[in-house]
Amino acid sequence: MKNLNLSPLKKLEIILEGAHQEFASDLLDRAGVSGYTIVNNLSGKGRHGFHEGHLMFNEEAVLIMIIVAVPEELVDPILLGFAPFFEKHTGVVFISDIKVSRLVKFRSRDT
Repeated sequence: MKNLNLSPLKKLEIILEGAHQEFASDLLDRAGVSGYTIVNNLSGKGRHGFHEGHLMFNEEAVLIMIIVAVPEELVDPILLGFAPFFEKHTGVVFISDIKVSRLVKFRSRDT
């Protein structure tokens, strides 16, 4: 079997209220991110207690997670874009080192 070529990237897991999904996706698009995954209706426990996912009639009140894999040079610009947002709104960003196959899938459309 042929070995996969793995390339290092950074994974950002951005958790915020669904009402702000458009803001977050616009920021990522402007930063040059080639794609991302959005997970809806998160449940979990944090500093403010338990947060229930899947509210039946209000998709904007639920928490979402946007998962994105980017080159290291995009991390700081993305974080700078989110900094003023997180001063006023709830949420968090987790950053981890990852390796991906098929690096071409994570390159900007402009390169």
